Amino acid sequence: MRAIFLIALREFAENAKTKGFWIGLFLFPVMIYVSIIAQKLMDESTPTRHFVLVDQAGGYADVARASIAERYQSQLMAALVEYRMEHAKNPVQGQELSAEALETMPAGTMQRSMEDLFDGLDLGGMLEESGVDALIAAMEPELVADRPAFVPPRPDFREVELPAGLSGETELAALVEGLRPYLRGDQLVEVDGEPVELFAAVLIPDGVEESATGGGGLAGLMASAGGDETPTIQYWGTNLADTDLKNRIERALQEELHRRQFLERELDGDEIANVMDMELPIASFNPNKEVGKEVVSDADKIREYLPIAFVYLLWIGIFTISQMLLNNTIEEKSNRIIEVLLSSVTPSELMMGKLLGIAAVGLAMIGVWMGSLVAILKLNSGPESELAGLLWEVLQGSGMIPTFILYFVLGYLLYSALFLSIGSICNTLKEAQNLMGPVMLIMMVPLVTMMFIPKDPNGTLARVLSWIPLYTPFTMMNRAAAHPPWIDRIGTLVLLLISVVVALWLCGRIFRIGILRTGQPPKLKELFSWIKSA
Repeated sequence: MRAIFLIALREFAENAKTKGFWIGLFLFPVMIYVSIIAQKLMDESTPTRHFVLVDQAGGYADVARASIAERYQSQLMAALVEYRMEHAKNPVQGQELSAEALETMPAGTMQRSMEDLFDGLDLGGMLEESGVDALIAAMEPELVADRPAFVPPRPDFREVELPAGLSGETELAALVEGLRPYLRGDQLVEVDGEPVELFAAVLIPDGVEESATGGGGLAGLMASAGGDETPTIQYWGTNLADTDLKNRIERALQEELHRRQFLERELDGDEIANVMDMELPIASFNPNKEVGKEVVSDADKIREYLPIAFVYLLWIGIFTISQMLLNNTIEEKSNRIIEVLLSSVTPSELMMGKLLGIAAVGLAMIGVWMGSLVAILKLNSGPESELAGLLWEVLQGSGMIPTFILYFVLGYLLYSALFLSIGSICNTLKEAQNLMGPVMLIMMVPLVTMMFIPKDPNGTLARVLSWIPLYTPFTMMNRAAAHPPWIDRIGTLVLLLISVVVALWLCGRIFRIGILRTGQPPKLKELFSWIKSA
């Protein structure tokens, strides 16, 4: 036992000193942190998109502009929410939610609580500087005195005047030719004395309503270019991936078309719009919860999707550590270090020492990952900090962390037996890569199915995969929030434990002969003879 411990300590120290270990250790926390703030970073890095809008049909331009203004109003409100939460005398993020509150809080409460921060305040005129100042003044009693000044967010879209020499009354074909150099970026438009690129042009021809059909309506006429005798709303732009502006204007024009058609049919457009905005309240209930607490909460929704993240983390952890074990074994075999070690210990002691040492590396890595995740969730500031706190509370009370550790250890032992067997019979990484092809195909199945299993966690596919030992850790982790039947929980765990013992026994048989063998990897028939030999 002492020899196994010493070998395990050596394996841990050797791998802990590598650059790859430290890169893997800190790369995951960085990825988590970046993913949390990615949206904010993208919003800050994306410049304001400038566009021109020509309305020859009449009346549609104002609707499109109102839709763009509404978009900025939402951005402005979100920024004010963040400003109020960050500089409040009694910060909202300082309030802790109890487990009882999490379970009884109906889904959507978090979003509504953000909106309630401005309950009773007049949000009209928010786009005007005086309106923002009025809102800041209304919040004054709740804000700290030494706060920085509020900085309004940069708008996503901004309409600009047509370049000099072009007129909105010009025929569209000629207007497009005049705008083409600006849309390509060959020429720049001037905004507030600064040259900027023209992102897009929206052109609404006269008589476009006559082309509206009963299917897609006016939105169906939104095209990237003309070229047809039928009047078509034209959207010109070179960035085909960024469709925010196009989609927003398209929805606004469709609603305006409907309003006009209601009036033409002598229907009250405003009344119909009010009716269409009416919604019946729908609440979700879970019959598995105790009486009086059946309402589906925000915590329930987070708990439902949490296993998917754990499955991905489990896959990354098992594959990374098992690959480390494979590379380590092949390197020591090719450098003849194995022969020196075997002069002092038995093959079985060497194998178990390697397994335990690399397992310690894996647990250390997973521990750092989980700890950094907790720290990021707890320390993340801003209006989303309440959600981060909610996620942490759910993580604490879900029992998924112990489940994850259990399946990580068992999954590691099962796959490490396979990787260690491959490493012991190969002399170079090239030989190992040839044998790793089928193994990689096997390991891809959990990634392919991890998004489908939560939709039917107790269905045929999920239950079948649960009883296949190679997939048991991933599938059962994915089903953890769905409360699978006890026969699946206990049965698959027992089968997995038996499979781990058998896999380690088979690995020991192969390892003791293959680790000192040179030359070409053995054939399948030869491997069976090794297993049968005493």
